[in-house]
Amino acid sequence: MSKNRRSDERVPTNLQVKWNGVNGTHDGRVEDLSLGGCFVNTAGRVDQGEIVVLEIELRPGKWLELRGEVTSYQVGVGFGLLFSFLTGDEEEALRDFLS
Repeated sequence: MSKNRRSDERVPTNLQVKWNGVNGTHDGRVEDLSLGGCFVNTAGRVDQGEIVVLEIELRPGKWLELRGEVTSYQVGVGFGLLFSFLTGDEEEALRDFLS
């Protein structure tokens, strides 16, 4: 999926995440979420263009693993992530959660 996340409605959230990038595994929170991407509030460092594996806890004990490309990074704040590799099942799970 190569849509810009801003073309999809963003939903404010406060979901726990674990994410893995070239600098290791980190924790954070997803502040907004859409079918196209999200913003991850975290102290972990990433580089623009980096591919990240993100696990979102949609509800207690229910995790959704997604992959995406970092589109922006703010030191000490977090990063924007474009869901550029969604499978049909991942998109369906995300769509169900957002509806």
